Amino acid sequence: MGLYLNFPSWIDPYIFSFLPIRWYALMYIVAFVITYILFRYQVNHDKTLIITKDESESLFFYAILGLIIGARVFSCLFYSDTYYYLTHPWMMFWPFENGRFVGLPGMSYHGGALGCFVGGWIYCHRRKMSILEVTDMIVTGIPLGYTFGRLGNFINGELYGRVTTSSIGMVFPDAERFSSSFEWVRKVADEIGMSYNYGDYLNLPRYPTQLFEALFEGIVIFLILFFIFRPLKIKKHWKHGVIFSIYLILYGLFRFFIEYFREPDSNIGYVIALGEGSENIALFSSFLNISKGQVFCALMILIGIALLLFVNIRRKDNDYRGETQSVKKKAERK
Repeated sequence: MGLYLNFPSWIDPYIFSFLPIRWYALMYIVAFVITYILFRYQVNHDKTLIITKDESESLFFYAILGLIIGARVFSCLFYSDTYYYLTHPWMMFWPFENGRFVGLPGMSYHGGALGCFVGGWIYCHRRKMSILEVTDMIVTGIPLGYTFGRLGNFINGELYGRVTTSSIGMVFPDAERFSSSFEWVRKVADEIGMSYNYGDYLNLPRYPTQLFEALFEGIVIFLILFFIFRPLKIKKHWKHGVIFSIYLILYGLFRFFIEYFREPDSNIGYVIALGEGSENIALFSSFLNISKGQVFCALMILIGIALLLFVNIRRKDNDYRGETQSVKKKAERK
């Protein structure tokens, strides 16, 4: 028996055999619903934000619309044929390919996060609400919803990781196959006990990184934000933006390191290749080989740190102004 797992044969990416609707699409809906429920729970339970149910639904409409647009545009411009989509922008949202309905394949998390923030900002600006106060509350629920999105990726058998000889490695049916004429392929196959003939194209085990992300970027971050930092913010009266900053930093850190287990897009490879073995993206070779996803994660971390510093500086400035005004009022009374 080989020292690896096979992708469960009973999992079908389509909900119904007669309809082109995937579980991934349903998981997106589940993610939105969970995030909304957790948002309304905080509104009703924490009593720190006054927003009606109708306003909450409108806010989420703007945010979700921005998320979908941002995720798709980001994916097309940064992970696909940039020139083609710049000259054919309508094709970004064209759901058909060769006369077949395919939906919107290719959605970028980082683009979705940016689009979600912009959509929320537009609504908050129109309603004269604090975007940082609202965002602090939304991001505590987003990770749990995100968990279901990554489970959808797993069901689709996509976004799998690099080749591995680990016992948790899994053979995904649609993963790229490698010729056993390459020495490294034979070495991996021999180590895991996979039989082959010289020249065969082998489907080697991969890290199930969708599950890694569902656990760390989803459940772990949710537990940290919802059960640790959310109560602390209420108790310590933290300024708006602190929770959002922590979310950006935590997600960026977890995703940055998990990216070492993921295989970069074949049409992009490494954007920073300072280590050995950068020509073979299927195997991990060096921490100095950085993918485009890791670059965006590093930017998230920096933005999170900058926002956290800005919030603290503004707090000290506001405290100073408050003390100054208090002194003036006392002087006037005298």
